[in-house]
Formats: sequence, structure tokens, C-alpha cells
Amino acid sequence: MKEIIQNQKTYFKTGETKDVSFRKKQLQNLYDIIKDNESAIEMALYKDLGKPKFESQVTEIVFVLSEIKDVIKSLDKWSRVKKVTTPITLLPGRSEIHYEPFGNCLIIAPWNYPFQLAISPLIGAMAAGNTIIIKPSEVSSHTQDIIEKIINENFEPGYLKAICGGVEVSEELLSHKFDFIFFTGSTPVGKIVMQAAAKNLTPSCLELGGKSPCLVGKSADIHLAAKRICWAKFVNAGQTCVAPDYTLVHKSKRAEFITSMKYWISEFYGQKPQESTDYCRIISNRHFKRLCDMIENTEFTCGGERNHETRYISPTLVNLESKDHPLMVDEIFGPILPILTFDNIFEAIELVQSFDKPLALYLYSNDEFEKKKILSSLSFGGGCINESLVHLANPHLPFGGVGGSGIGAYHGEYSFKTFSHAKSVYHGSKLIDPPFKYPPYKDSFLKMFKKFM
Repeated sequence: MKEIIQNQKTYFKTGETKDVSFRKKQLQNLYDIIKDNESAIEMALYKDLGKPKFESQVTEIVFVLSEIKDVIKSLDKWSRVKKVTTPITLLPGRSEIHYEPFGNCLIIAPWNYPFQLAISPLIGAMAAGNTIIIKPSEVSSHTQDIIEKIINENFEPGYLKAICGGVEVSEELLSHKFDFIFFTGSTPVGKIVMQAAAKNLTPSCLELGGKSPCLVGKSADIHLAAKRICWAKFVNAGQTCVAPDYTLVHKSKRAEFITSMKYWISEFYGQKPQESTDYCRIISNRHFKRLCDMIENTEFTCGGERNHETRYISPTLVNLESKDHPLMVDEIFGPILPILTFDNIFEAIELVQSFDKPLALYLYSNDEFEKKKILSSLSFGGGCINESLVHLANPHLPFGGVGGSGIGAYHGEYSFKTFSHAKSVYHGSKLIDPPFKYPPYKDSFLKMFKKFM
């Protein structure tokens, strides 16, 4: 591993990756390879998570292919030297920002969207001109294997290398010095990554999670809200970092909301979701047990069926009277949706603020005061008004957390900037050389300078 890292550092010093045409060529190469392996990627995702073809394409494959196209189209613009305003005190000089790659980057990917969340940050790192080591998740073992094949059989290892293995491999990688680290995963592991990065003062981007709330106000279109929340919660069997983790529904609308949720669960997955070809499975026995422990001795409003052999947990609704329940301690990351109520928007805000700042927040309301109050009172990574999940599909919006839900953001141009250092450069002029900046200093010059400024 030490040799691989050193080879990448050496290759970076050749300067080849700084050539924008080189970056675009490599991105096009990645695009073509993914297109050639679409069926294999779909099969790997099905074996790991039971993902239907539609979800594999929309949330993983098409997602990254679209991003590659957008980056190739925009890279010349993003990477050019940016001229900025120079204050009158520094004229006739000029000021610029040069975007340069950090150098050798490490990307550690998760298992829940194992292809998209490995390749999407990789696109940004390549666009910025870095050399990269990517560590796919061993939990999604079949997708890990296809990523390793795509990368290691088609790119020079000095430029791009996939390294596979378990926790011990991640620990070994983190013991080495990188120029930038990008991690997607849980908050506890994110803290470990940040500690390792701190030893070498390595800049990092941490994409974590948390308890993302979904607020449903009195003025909301309840049936439409339930439809969109049902999709957002149960896509990928709830194993989505920005899925609604719990709902806060106005107390006068709870019964209607639950009825609508049950209706849409049946519409989406049938009377027997276990037989639906459009419903995913839990990634591993360990995660299956964790979810089952969360709902032990819990009364279900809907669902609750489990099958250990197939790692199946049905779309499940749990009616809660307070937040003092095991489901409200940690991020659920599964197809279980707690439903709480609130009397007014101030009560809802207070409850959300009792948790760490979430990665996402969703509000369903037609009340302008509620919208403004939520946006001004609550801090969260990103979110939607009268929609769920889809904000992350816009490459012109930064995607990332805040506080306990993450540090930094990416997607589109934000990915390019995340993996780049913005180098400030001032070009001085020989035409003017003001004497007052040199010793011996004079009070008259200081007064003139302060007035001038």
C-alpha cells in the first residue's frame, strides 16, 4: 500500500493530471467504461441490496453518467484562472484565483448507494486533477468487485487505483499521509476519519447523516405529502442518508396522514411487499439485527413483518407519543418511519433542535409563515419544500451536511472546488511604489492612508 501511494504521489509530480484535456479524456474514458458495464453494475447492486433495475439506473448509474457529461462540458470554464476585484490601494496590480489539485486523494465509500457514492466524488477528484485511491465498501461486496474491475483494469495505478478489503484496510490507508480525504458514512466512523486526518493536518470532506426530519403542516396537501414521503422513505428499503428519519405531523392531520401512507405503501409495493420486485432488502445480517433490535417490543401502525433469511423488513409505520423511544436515539437507516405530532410550528422547531443538525429536512406546508420560520430557525445540510430527496439530484446545489451531519459539500462545480485548492495570486506593478508602506513610518502617511482606505 505504501508503494501504491508513493507511486501516485510521484505521478502527480509529473504534472500530467493538471492538463485539463487529460482530465476530460480520463472522464470520458470513465463514462465509456461505465456504459459498457451497465448490466454488470445492475446485477451487482441486485445481489447486494436486491435493487430493481429502475432504482439501479436512476439512483446510481444514470446519476453518475449525467454528472460526468456535465463536468466534461463545464470543466474548461471551472478550471480557468478567475480574475477578481483589486482594491484601489493595490492598483494598478491585478488579482486572480488559480484552482489547483490538492495532490493524492483518498475516497472512502459507503455501502448503501455503493456505486454512486463511490463514483460521484471520484468524478470531482478527477475533474480537479488529482491522483486518487478509492476504497469501496466491503459490505456491498459485489459492487465493490465491479468497481475494482472498472478502475484497476482501465486506469494507470499511478493515477487511479481501487483498493478493496475490510476495516483493517481502511485503517491502514488512514495511517498514511494524503493530501485530501473524502469520506461518506456514519458519524461515529466519520469522527475516526477526522482524527486520522488531523494527525497530518489533511483537509477532509465528511458526508455523514443523522436524524433527518420531515414536517407535515396543517395546511399541507396530506395525500400528496404521504405519496412523496412514502417513496423517499422506502426507496432502497430506507437505506438512504437523506431519507426522512422521522415525521412530525400536525396533530389534526395524523389520522389522515397514516391512512394515506398505508394507501401509498399498498399502491407502490402491493398487499405483500415481500413479493414486490421493486422493494429492496437490508444489506447484511448485522444491519438487519440492528433494525430488529430497534423495534423490539414496539406496536406497529403498519408493517413490522421480518424475514431473517432474506433480510426483509416490510415498510413499517410506528406511532409515537414522544421522542423517548429507541427509534429516536440514532439514525434508523431502514424502512421504519416513526410518526410524532406537534401542536404548532414552534413546538416542532424545538423538537428538531433537540437533535444534532440534520443532513436533510423536508417541510410539507402551504403556509408562508411556516416556510419562512423553518428556514430561518433550523440549520440543516439541504432539503425540500413540498418534496423529498430530490434536491440532491440538482448538480447546481451543493450537497453536504452541517455540524454532526458532515463537513463540506459536493456535486457539480462544488465537487470540483471541494477537490481543488483556490490559490490566491496578486500581480504587482512597477509603475507605482507608494513610499508610505516603507520605514521610517510617518504619522502623516498613516493619517492619509486611513483616510484613503
